[in-house]
Order: sequence, then structure tokens, then C-alpha cells
Amino acid sequence: MTPAGTPTGPTGPTGPTGPTKPTGPIQASGPTRPTAASAAEPAASAASAASAVSAASAASAVSGVSAVSGVSAVSGVSGVSAAPVRLVLCDDHAVVRAGLRALLGSDPGVAVVGEADSGAEAVALAAKLAPDVVLMDLQLGAGMDGVEATRRITAASGGSVHVLVLTTYDTDADITRAIEAGATGYLLKAERPDELFTAIHSAAAGRTALSAPVAHRVMARMRSPRPTLTDRERDILGQLSRGLTNRDIAKALFLSEATVKTHLGRVYDKLGVDTRAGAVAVAKEQRLLP
Repeated sequence: MTPAGTPTGPTGPTGPTGPTKPTGPIQASGPTRPTAASAAEPAASAASAASAVSAASAASAVSGVSAVSGVSAVSGVSGVSAAPVRLVLCDDHAVVRAGLRALLGSDPGVAVVGEADSGAEAVALAAKLAPDVVLMDLQLGAGMDGVEATRRITAASGGSVHVLVLTTYDTDADITRAIEAGATGYLLKAERPDELFTAIHSAAAGRTALSAPVAHRVMARMRSPRPTLTDRERDILGQLSRGLTNRDIAKALFLSEATVKTHLGRVYDKLGVDTRAGAVAVAKEQRLLP
């Protein structure tokens, strides 16, 4: 027994009750260690963001090219070529070529790669440079005209070089001759610059481009067929275009002058004219001469 008065030693302070021991493995109280899947998420997010930025940049770039190229929805162009349209100018007036070159230089979608002041030079340049488009005037002074140059260029290139006529002439005869020679489009010099740009891009893509007045004339001709002349009337009209008198025509065709006058009267009625000069002019315009 413990003697009386002997102090009992302190049992010590009771230790604080700790947390209940978990039955499973101890989990670290610090931050959770990332798994492989969670580690990949930031990379995936970064890649997604980069892809979005890239797509937005590409869309912006394409939109910019479409805007400056002058291609409109009206022209039917869907898509933009990465390279500019390579173009050769053909006009016999140096001042006109200089003005066109300066104008076309304002469009990054067009690159003037050559100039010609004659039909023969245009044919040679088209063969040498193989441009996308030749911007062709019709009246080129002495020598080969624009229609013949157009025919040779389209034939030699197999249609890969497109000719866009740019002229001041809008007669039925000029339009018909140019289109029959293979011209992809026919534009008047009175058009606005943006219409010229649109026509160039349309022609480069092989699509027909016509000025509104030209398109109107083409449609009018299709709705109003050419007058029908007999073979004899065509013969007399051909002689008339050579400047022969009624007497000379009668001798050339072994007819009497009275017969020639009768046929000429019928020709005048069919063509809607009342003079020899008028008959020849309409015949040329409507390609009625033999």
C-alpha cells in the first residue's frame, strides 16, 4: 500500500484525441496528383485554342482576298484562287495601256505580265507567257485586228488562255465576230473599274462576262432572227458592198438593170433601209454578206 501522505504522481495530461484512423490506405492531404488523362487536358485545350485561332485567321485571310479581288456573288465566283490572275494587255494606244496598267495595279488579285500594241504581238506574248487572260482591244490599227488575234490565241492555247475584249465598239457585227472567234467576254470601255475587275476574274475562271448593253444586244438578236435573203438577193448585196453601180451589177450577174432594181427594192424592205449605204451597213452588222 502507498503510505499515507505520499503524493500520487501525476498521470500526465490526457493527450488530445486524434482523428479516427481510417480503415483504408492513408490519403495525402496535399493536392491531388494529376492523372495522365487530366494532364492531357491543358494540352488539348491549348491545341483547341490554337486550332480555333488558325481557323479564324484562315477565314479572315480568305475573306480579305475575296474583298480585294473584285469578285462578287453576282459573277458566280465560288472560291478564291491563291495566285493572282496573270494578264496581258493589248491596245494600240500607249496612253490607254498606261491607264489600264495603273488601274489594274490597284487590285492585288491581278498581275499584268505583258503588254502588246498589236494583234501579232499579243499572239506572240500569249504563246510565250501563257497568261490566264488577254485583255484585248478590237481595233488595233494596221495589221491583225483584235478578232483575228483572239481566234489565233484561243486556237493555239486550246482555250486555256481566255480573251476578254475591252472596246468602245458595241455593234452586233463586232460582238458576233469576237464571240465566234472564241472571246470569253465582251466589255465596253465605259464600264466602271469594279465591273472590269469582276469581268477579269470571271474570264480567268472561264465564265462569260458581258457588259449590260452587250448582253441586251445579244438577247435582242436572239429574239429577232436575221432577215432571210434569197441567193440572188445575197449576190446583188455582195456586189453592192463592193461599190458597184446597178449597171455594173447587172453585167456581173448577167441580169437586166430593171431586175437588179427589183431585187434591191426587196432587199431594202427586208433590211428596213432606204439607201444603198444603209443596206451595206445593216448587212455587215448582221453578217448577211456572202
